Amino acid sequence: MEIGAPRKIEGLVVAVLAGGEGRRMGGVKALRSFRGAPLVAQALARARGWSEQVVVAVRDAEQVAGAVDAPLACDRADIPGPLAGLAGALAHARAAGAELLLTLPCDMPHLPADLPERLAGALGPAAGAALPRVEGEVQPVCGLWRTTALERLPAYLASGQSSLRGFAAACGLATVDFGPDEAGLFANANTPEELARLERGD
Repeated sequence: MEIGAPRKIEGLVVAVLAGGEGRRMGGVKALRSFRGAPLVAQALARARGWSEQVVVAVRDAEQVAGAVDAPLACDRADIPGPLAGLAGALAHARAAGAELLLTLPCDMPHLPADLPERLAGALGPAAGAALPRVEGEVQPVCGLWRTTALERLPAYLASGQSSLRGFAAACGLATVDFGPDEAGLFANANTPEELARLERGD
């Protein structure tokens, strides 16, 4: 199902988002097996095709229980939802001297191999974030962010907002359209049944 080929982008850190509680999955989602390996491990393998600098964003280290050989970035405890993972990953990438951060969730195992390259192509001077738009729906967890977006976070949080989409808009949002033939590449697993379908390739 993959389209394109992976290519490393200079100055990029890739963060695997693995901080979800996985209630509908019946436990920690990141450690669920997918084709013989934990979801977080296969996501890391994909991330390493895009950058030498990778990190796993978690609420706490127990979520991955020693299953990864990569640095961990802890979610911001004072921020709700997925924005907490982005905030922690942005801080890690900024400290590493990176200009760009790509986030990918651990439960989307079929993402396009050329995703970061296509997003980077839309990240003009006025844009702080580029997100894929699949059949008209923006996918905020698969974003390419300038690490300077971290400077906008305090004001955004002070406004009482906490959504990834809203923060991307506040940073200057660019979108990249993916067609109907690519929609399946962004399928994710929230339940064991959905994970089984992804594993079968349905």
